[in-house]
Amino acid sequence: MKKGLIVFARAPIPGKVKTRLAATFGDQAATELYETMLQDVLKTTRQLNDIEPIVFWDCDEELLPHLAERFGCRSRLQKSGDLGQRMQEAFEEMFASGFESCCIIGSDAPDLPLSYIMEAYRLLAAPQADVVFGPSKDGGYYLLGLRQIWGQLFAKIPWSSAAVLEQSLAAVRDLGLAAALLPEWQDIDTAEDLQAFQKRKRLASPTETT
Repeated sequence: MKKGLIVFARAPIPGKVKTRLAATFGDQAATELYETMLQDVLKTTRQLNDIEPIVFWDCDEELLPHLAERFGCRSRLQKSGDLGQRMQEAFEEMFASGFESCCIIGSDAPDLPLSYIMEAYRLLAAPQADVVFGPSKDGGYYLLGLRQIWGQLFAKIPWSSAAVLEQSLAAVRDLGLAAALLPEWQDIDTAEDLQAFQKRKRLASPTETT
């Protein structure tokens, strides 16, 4: 089965990324932090065997070749529309390119465990799951996995709200499909998210002794 991974990313331009973090740390610091997160996510995706990551950029078209070279990744351009429309278009492109299962993640969960992504593809290969979600602590999801497109999963969802996952699961039920859930994780949107990430890093690092 040909497996693809969509990574949604933005061009790291001050004032265009991580505006909630920028409110606390300033545009330049937020942009540098976002670029570091994106690099970490791409480093993780390069460790996946038999899964092809492709970055879909939210940027001006003329920036695409520069971003592809700068970050060393296969790159495509996100289409216009709200988040649901852009995700649906990306999935449609991937399936039209011959991928038989596909997941999408963002670029702001730098410590998302590789095992969670691999588990999503394992679940998609099993007949018991039509759709896979990675729930996030804010009520959304950090991963969506599909074997085919169902437009209802991308329409009439209140994006950027705490009801995203709940309403997406309701759409799955209305379609008569089965959903599987990965362990909960969280991306970094706010100063509190950043503090939680830094705490995870400290806990994961071995204690230094002198």
